[in-house]
Amino acid sequence: MTHPIIDRSDKSMARLFLILGALNGFLTVALGAFGAHAIRGQVSSYHYDVFQTGVQYQGIHALALLVVGLLAFHVGSSWLKRAGWLFFTGIILFSGSLYLLATVGSRPLGMITPMGGLLFLMGWGSLLIAFWQMERR
Repeated sequence: MTHPIIDRSDKSMARLFLILGALNGFLTVALGAFGAHAIRGQVSSYHYDVFQTGVQYQGIHALALLVVGLLAFHVGSSWLKRAGWLFFTGIILFSGSLYLLATVGSRPLGMITPMGGLLFLMGWGSLLIAFWQMERR
């Protein structure tokens, strides 16, 4: 199977997604521990569940960023790059808004969460297209 030549900028982008994936994995564990030990009992069970949902989705998408980064080292694909940025931005909007909603209680922040979810869906769709194109080469 032949692949387009991977240039230095593609490898830099791959490295960035690996760093973002590892950072978000680290933050997932740290925020999960924070939730279990610092805010459990300090917020309502609803807000605790909201916080834990943010942790869960951040962890899943941290792994997705690692997959994107690893693949980007071997395959030049604009769809992979797009997926990585959509996952990363989705983490910020989806999980970030849930963390703030759970700790600050601001309801308007809840309107941002679906935008993050949409970005996650677009990221998975972009990854699907990247995989589809790999098979066709």
